[in-house]
Amino acid sequence: MPIAFDNSYARLPDHFFARVAPTPGRAPRLIRLNRPLAEALGLDPAELTEALLAGNSVPTGAEPIALAYAGHQFGNFVPQLGDGRAVLLGELVDPTGRRFDLQLKGAGRTPFSRMGDGRAALGPVLREYVVSEAMAALGIPTTRALAATLTGEGVMRETILPGAVLARVAASHIRVGTFQFFAARGDEAALRALADHAIQRHYPEAAGAERPALALLDAVITAQATLVARWLCVGFIHGVMNTDNMSIAGETIDYGPCAFLDAYDPAKHFSAIDQFGRYAFGNQPRIAQWNLTRLAEALLPLIDTDQTRAIALAEATLAGFPTRFEAAYHEGLRRKLGLATARPEDIDLISALFAAMAANQVDYTAFFRALGSGDGAGARALFIDPTAFDGWAEGWRARLALEDGAGRAERMRTANPMIIPRNHRIEALIRAAVEEEDFGPFEAMLAATADPYADRPEFAAYAAPPALEERVHQTFCGT
Repeated sequence: MPIAFDNSYARLPDHFFARVAPTPGRAPRLIRLNRPLAEALGLDPAELTEALLAGNSVPTGAEPIALAYAGHQFGNFVPQLGDGRAVLLGELVDPTGRRFDLQLKGAGRTPFSRMGDGRAALGPVLREYVVSEAMAALGIPTTRALAATLTGEGVMRETILPGAVLARVAASHIRVGTFQFFAARGDEAALRALADHAIQRHYPEAAGAERPALALLDAVITAQATLVARWLCVGFIHGVMNTDNMSIAGETIDYGPCAFLDAYDPAKHFSAIDQFGRYAFGNQPRIAQWNLTRLAEALLPLIDTDQTRAIALAEATLAGFPTRFEAAYHEGLRRKLGLATARPEDIDLISALFAAMAANQVDYTAFFRALGSGDGAGARALFIDPTAFDGWAEGWRARLALEDGAGRAERMRTANPMIIPRNHRIEALIRAAVEEEDFGPFEAMLAATADPYADRPEFAAYAAPPALEERVHQTFCGT
């Protein structure tokens, strides 16, 4: 059965994208096909051939395009970026009526490649596959990995590395930077067409608002506030929160030098290109609001013809971000602590815990998992100074006593994963694949992270924090 495409973005004006076919690989070889995802999308796995997934053949109904967008990169505006190594094959509508992009990442040069080769190395493809699928299993909105395929040729980075293509599925690839692209050119007609498309695709309720563009901004604020709160609750650090890496659909997108906290540290950042910690763990809410402010600036002509009035309306809407983020974040943290109700003193309890964890280099994931298991002895053992836990735990237990404990253990289990894709494990599976063509560790990691909240003793090793010599201090984009 051929893939049924319905390519709405390709029906927008031509300057929204460049029509470009993927570059064939020399000898494509499938590493992994995500069959459950394919079937959920209504696709026949038999139709998803190596040739299609590597970009060697374009399926009937596809309209390959590379999207145009701009973006602030580490605070500096670049007026033209675009898909420099990704080709959007087309859009699928799944059996429930939801629309998804099918994109090939690493599929060769496009008009937006600038000096790049348009290819992807195997390591970043495997990293995105593992982490995006783990995020989906954790219940966090994300793009998904449909397949990873070797191209059969090398790509030059610091050394020659195996080339690969990631077949990625997303609610869309519309970014804050997409709006910035047209705003920077003063192209109000294109801005309006893009906003109308985004509203129809993601936030149809905004179409009936008095000011649809303002309602769109409001909806994206809510989606991003909730998303970043969920990131923090599992210790995720995106690594490159540029506006061109921020989806207006509220999905986690563009996994480059991403990582997860080991020891809790709000200033922690892993990305080798984030030299000053702009995108550190604890900075992510502030950066999300900064990025949303850039979206608001782009939308101003659509919000009101009077710029002063448009700015006032946008600022009032943006002012809702901190409240929405904090509500989502604190609710997530209460669940992690086993609290079913909200009380004003909870914020002080949470702040005291994080201060103690930071001072004692406590592993973030292991601590919360242990806290919900047994009498807390396992959590206490993670502290350099266990008395620091004792002082905090006394207040925590007193707070727990103020509410019914029915169902508490289950709530904590489902809020605190046993397994995350730990950084040292990801680096090890990449080395095995790149240096030895051994994909066993990759498959093992996918199996371990597939059900992260379950108690699975057979994967206990994947729950363990890294030994001192195993700690990862930097991660890399691979572009």
